[in-house]
Amino acid sequence: MKPRDIALACLTSVIWGAAFVIYKFGLADFTAPQLTALRFLIAALPVLVVPRPRVSWTSIVLIGLTLFTGQFLLLFIAFALGMPAGLASVTQQMQAFFTVLLAALLLGDRPTARQLVGMAVAFAGLALVGGTTGADLKLSVLALALAAAFSWAIGNVLVKRAADTPVFPLMVWCSLVPPLPALLFSALTGPGPSFVHAVATASWGGLATAIYLGTLASPVAYGMWGYLLQRYPTAMVAPFALLSPCTGVLGSVLILGEAFSPLRMSGMALILAGLAVILVPMPFATAGRRA
Repeated sequence: MKPRDIALACLTSVIWGAAFVIYKFGLADFTAPQLTALRFLIAALPVLVVPRPRVSWTSIVLIGLTLFTGQFLLLFIAFALGMPAGLASVTQQMQAFFTVLLAALLLGDRPTARQLVGMAVAFAGLALVGGTTGADLKLSVLALALAAAFSWAIGNVLVKRAADTPVFPLMVWCSLVPPLPALLFSALTGPGPSFVHAVATASWGGLATAIYLGTLASPVAYGMWGYLLQRYPTAMVAPFALLSPCTGVLGSVLILGEAFSPLRMSGMALILAGLAVILVPMPFATAGRRA
């Protein structure tokens, strides 16, 4: 991989990792569904100049409902209910394992023995994290974060089926989907400031968070990621995603002052180790195939 592209891969993961840290600033001014709606209203602005990709509206709606609406609405609700930013950045990487399972069931893409070992290690880490639930983290909040990761995985499978479609236009047009269901959810979940009022009275920090999420963390980051995936083997690009939770944990400690118990840190480390087993090519395995 060229040095420039290595830098792009690192930058993409850092952008996503930083997003986990700043979510709480946005949720100080907006409800979870309002922040979801505003993020994707901003992300969808390029549809004014970007032609619709050659995929059906059904595909656009389904990808938008899973990759974006379900993932971020559930994640923002988890944040609003107390999910620590650093922990969220790790649990969301469970989407890799959910994607492997769904691809096996729906696409016939069977996991290898190494992938199964990695999933076992990661689920052991998740069990440790689940064992730390208590006053600072309710089991229901952890379940919401995992549901967000599962929705992301469904979206991944749908995007995989549209492999010949340019990624940036697809992400932009799929961003049209989340605002309406998010605002509908907001209207149905109780009284509170309207979306327009929330935007008009939001702090600069809240608006900056929404702009960051709707530009850098959505079409820009996904566009760079798609660019790399189209030019290099997936196994060469995917391991860079491991930088995302590392950035999230470091940022949550330095900026938000979050602290993690040794047991929870061990669980997070096991999740990352499981991801590494799945994503990072093993030299001895490569040597065996060549032999």
